[in-house]
Formats: sequence, C-alpha cells, structure tokens
Amino acid sequence: MRNKGWTHTPKKPRFGKAETGRSADDLIREARQKATSGYREQSLRIHGLICAKCAREFDQSDRHLLTVHHKDGNPNNNPPDGSNWENLCVYCHEDEHSRSVLGDYFNERR
Repeated sequence: MRNKGWTHTPKKPRFGKAETGRSADDLIREARQKATSGYREQSLRIHGLICAKCAREFDQSDRHLLTVHHKDGNPNNNPPDGSNWENLCVYCHEDEHSRSVLGDYFNERR
C-alpha cells in the first residue's frame, strides 16, 4: 500500500512513572490506602468506637487504637453492611490473631 502523505508512528508503551510523575507502585499503594481507610471508617460508623471484645470505649483522641478485624480472616472481603467486620482495640486484635497461631502450634505437636 502506498502512503498518502501521512506517517503513523506507534506509541511506545510506558512503564515506570505515569503522566503524573508517580510510579505504578506509588499509585497502587495509594489505592490500597484509600480502600482500607474506606472500610475502616465505614466500620467505625456502623459499629461505633467500641472494642467488640473488651468493650473499651474510644473517642476522637484515641480512635487510632481501634482496628477492624475481618471475622472470616479475608481482608479482601469487605461487604458494605459490615457483616465481616468487628472493631477491636489493638490489644484484642493482637490477641485474636495470636490465639490462632498458638492453636496451630499445639495442634502440630500432637
């Protein structure tokens, strides 16, 4: 075929930094933070500023000590009704996860 006066140069694929100047890793990290902060705030609104295990109450000054625990263990299962979440203080959340580790350890020893 004959060229009719125009040339086509294919665009080069871009890897690394996007047009914004941020790398793909930065964009992914930012998206994950938005997603996780979204369900955390939603869980705090639904379930309140109280630990579901020890019943400690929190206010705006110490709400950072309140975390969201996924009941089924899947951090990607975030139904909008909050049915897979429970708010736990950092101490109870750590205790919840260490219990399964301890249980697994004792089951392996049998």
